[in-house]
Amino acid sequence: MQQHGLSAYIVPGTDPHASEYMADHWKEITWLSGFKGETGTVLATLTEAFLWTDSRYYLQADKELAGTGVSLMRESDIDTPTIPEWLTANLQSGDKVGVNPEMFTVSGYKALADQLSESGISLKSIDFIRMLWTENRPPIPQVPLYEYKAEFAGETTQSKLTRVREELQKKKADTMVISALDEIAWLLNIRGLDVDFNPVVISYLLLEQDNCTLFVDKTKVTAEAAEYLRKENITIKEYEDIFPALNALPVSATVLFDGNRLNRALYEALPEQCRKIDVQSPVMVLKSIKNEVELEGERIAMRQDAVALTRFFRWLEEEAFKGGNTPTEYDLMEKLHEYRAMGRNFVTESFGTIAGYKGNGAIVHYEATKDDCAVVHPEGMLLLDSGGQYLDGTTDITRTVWLGGEIPSQAKLDFTYVLKGHIALASIHFPQGTRGNQLDALAKQYMWQAGITFGHGTGHGVGHFLGCHEGPQNVRTDNNPTPLRVGNICSDEPGIYRTGEWGVRIENLVAVKEAEQTEMRTTGDKFLCWETLTLCYYDTSLIEMSLLTEQEKTWLNNYHERVYNEISPMLTKDEAAWLRNKCKAI
Repeated sequence: MQQHGLSAYIVPGTDPHASEYMADHWKEITWLSGFKGETGTVLATLTEAFLWTDSRYYLQADKELAGTGVSLMRESDIDTPTIPEWLTANLQSGDKVGVNPEMFTVSGYKALADQLSESGISLKSIDFIRMLWTENRPPIPQVPLYEYKAEFAGETTQSKLTRVREELQKKKADTMVISALDEIAWLLNIRGLDVDFNPVVISYLLLEQDNCTLFVDKTKVTAEAAEYLRKENITIKEYEDIFPALNALPVSATVLFDGNRLNRALYEALPEQCRKIDVQSPVMVLKSIKNEVELEGERIAMRQDAVALTRFFRWLEEEAFKGGNTPTEYDLMEKLHEYRAMGRNFVTESFGTIAGYKGNGAIVHYEATKDDCAVVHPEGMLLLDSGGQYLDGTTDITRTVWLGGEIPSQAKLDFTYVLKGHIALASIHFPQGTRGNQLDALAKQYMWQAGITFGHGTGHGVGHFLGCHEGPQNVRTDNNPTPLRVGNICSDEPGIYRTGEWGVRIENLVAVKEAEQTEMRTTGDKFLCWETLTLCYYDTSLIEMSLLTEQEKTWLNNYHERVYNEISPMLTKDEAAWLRNKCKAI
C-alpha cells in the first residue's frame, strides 16, 4: 500500500463471478483475516484492519477474529457506518483506495467510486492478494464438466439460447456477457463440481446472435463433453481468453450485461465505443421460472429427502444416545449425510449442514467442524438446517426439535410464534404482481407482537440442481421490485434466536402456483398461492397449543397427513409406524 500510494485497501468476500459460495482459490478474506463466513468484507488501512459482516455471523466472527487484530464492524447495527462512510470520515481528499476490479460488480464498483468521489477520494485498480498469496494458494478447480440431460432440465439448450436471444432482441442488443456460474450452467445445460455444494462450472460465456462461446479451462472438457458442446454449436476457449475476446468485439456491438453480476474488470475490457446496456439478467429471470419437469423433479427430490430426514430423526430419538453415547454436532452432520447419500440421484449437500445444539442454534449460519463442535446430550434444543443436491432438484429444510427434559415455556412460545408465521406465509393467497417484501410481515407478525424479530431474510429463491440461494425473487424486508411469478421457488423460514440458549427456525420450500378461483372472488383479478414442496414432520411437543387457531391446527394436520401418505410407502414397516406417531393429529 505504501509503495502504491494507497491509504486503504478493500477485499470483499466474493469471486470474479459474484458467487455466494466460491472455490477455495478465491477465499481471500479467510486467508487475510481468518473469518470463514459466507458474507464479509475486509478493509485495511496502514495501521488498522476491519471486517464488515451482517448479524448472521456476529457470534462466528467474534470467535474467528479473536487475536487477529481485525476488528468486527457489525453492519446490521444502525450505528455502524458503511465502508464508504467510514472511509469518508477517516481519509482525506486526494487519498486513494485500492480494489481488485475482478472482485467488484460493475454496480458495486460504481456505487463505491461515486460515494468516495464526493469527498475527493479515488479508487485504484490493483490486485494485492495475487501478489502476496503465493504459497499454498489452492488452484482454480479442474473437475470435468458434464451435460445435464434434458430429461432433468425439461428444456433443451437450443430452446434456452433461442429464448435468451429473443430477450436480447427486445433490448436492441446483439451480445451478452455472462459471468454468473448458475446462469451459464442453466443456459448450456452443463454441470460440474467446481464449487462446494453448487454443481457449477467456473467459466464465462459470450453470447451473440450467431455464436456462443464458453470460456473454460479446457482440461475440464472431456471428449464426451466436447462432443456435446460441439453438437450445440458452442465454441470452447480458455478461461482467461474472455478478456481479449471482449477487447476484440466490434465497436458497433451493443452489449447487454447485468451490472449486479458482471465484474468490473470484464466491463473495462469492453471497447469504449460499444453501446452498453445494464439491465437485470434475462437469464436469471428465465431460470427462476421452473418448468413442469423441474417442478416434478423437485417433488421427487423432496420425497427422497424426506425419507433421509425421517430415518435420521428416528435414529436420533431411538439410537443416538443408547448406552450413554454422546455424539457431537459433527457426528449428526455425518449421520444425516449417510442417510441422504442412500437417496436416488443424490450428488452432494446443497450447503454445509447446520447442526446447532442449544446455544449454537442461535448462530444463524453456524458451522460445526470435527475439531470444533459441541457434544450433544438427550436434552435441550437442536436446530438442523440442511439440504441436498439431487439430479432431480435442490432441497433446503430446517427443523427444530427437542431432545429431552422439561421444555421451558419460553422455548414453546418461541417455537409457536415461528410456526404460526411459517403457516401464515405458506397459506396466503396474493394477487399477481405481488412482491416478496409485501408478504414478509406475515411471517413476522406474531413475534413482532411479542417484541421479537430476526435479522435474516424470510425467504430466498432456490435453483433446480443449482444454487440453494438464487434470485431474483425473495421474501424479505428489503424492497425488491421483482414480482413473484408462477414457477418461482422460495424458502419459508422465520426464526427466533436467543444467544447462549437456543435457536428456533422452521423452513420449507414453496413454489408459486395459480390459486383456484372461488365464489367470493368476482373482480377477475388473478391470484397466486404457494405449493409446499418440503415433506417432513414438525416437532409438535414444542407447540404451545393454546396459541394455535383452529385454521392453523387444520393446516398442520393436513400437512402431516400428506407427509405420512407420501413418505410411508417408501419406508419400512417400523419406520412408517414411527412416522405415523409423529404425524398424528393435534
